[in-house]
Amino acid sequence: MKKTIGLMALSALLCASAAVAQDEKERKTVRGKRMEKQQERIKEGVKDGSLTKKEAAKLEAKEAALAAEARKDRKDGGGMTKKEKAKINAKQNSLSQDIYKEKHDKQTKKQ
Repeated sequence: MKKTIGLMALSALLCASAAVAQDEKERKTVRGKRMEKQQERIKEGVKDGSLTKKEAAKLEAKEAALAAEARKDRKDGGGMTKKEKAKINAKQNSLSQDIYKEKHDKQTKKQ
């Protein structure tokens, strides 16, 4: 009887930890997809001329710094805290706004 209860508890624990790991993997995927989408927006801006090379380089540098910061935060202490996630999200929001502003300003690529 005790073995059965112990095995049931162990099974429940394993299922719960697997669910948490899957949830965390999905969240990481969402953050990664967002960064990929922002990179794609920068590439499109260069291609269609709405971003100059200088603007694109500046935006890509910001994105690279943000990606490095996110990697560092994930490695420190076994994952990102809610505070770190919120900080990265706020910086992604800011970068997204910067991409929009640069794409819609009056500067264009010289033909």
